[in-house]
Amino acid sequence: MERRSPGVQVNQTIIEEAIDQVLAGNREAYRTIIKAYERKIYTYCYYILRSHEEAEDAVQDIFVKVYQELRRYEKRVSFNSWLYKVAYHHCLDQVRKRKRRNRLLSLYKEQQPKAYYNPNDEEPLQKLFMDDLTAEESNLLILKVVEQYSFEEMGQIMDCNSATLRKKFERLRKKLVRQRINEGGSPHGEMARSN
Repeated sequence: MERRSPGVQVNQTIIEEAIDQVLAGNREAYRTIIKAYERKIYTYCYYILRSHEEAEDAVQDIFVKVYQELRRYEKRVSFNSWLYKVAYHHCLDQVRKRKRRNRLLSLYKEQQPKAYYNPNDEEPLQKLFMDDLTAEESNLLILKVVEQYSFEEMGQIMDCNSATLRKKFERLRKKLVRQRINEGGSPHGEMARSN
């Protein structure tokens, strides 16, 4: 059964028909798929990448990739899960590239004379609890809490055993509760227990 976020409801029959039309050569039918998922995929990418610009670029790249790979989609898996799987792997690649870029930038700054360094040139970063999470932890949180997927559906998206994801999610939940307590907050109401 497909889980949907509040808001846009996706009619799977219409999506499957659009997929069949695209595969038959009707490129215009792909607009139906984009309209149905564009906002959801943007939100998903934004929470992983934490940048509006990167999320917008990622959405375009993901829909191009899905169009090119549409023949590989197997109807035994929901299109929704398949699309999120493509988005998940694309975002992980972007996070890895960003880390490499940041390492190079960091090395470059270390090589620059201290006289040229002006701390006022850098904008202060907003500290969100998501900043302390790995890409995998962010993804778990988004898929379970925001998108409300079951662990089985999450396993399909992330190519992982559902029992493993359940354990990882429970560890993440405990981490967030500890973090909240350390910040002086109440542990209650943070996240619902995994079901």
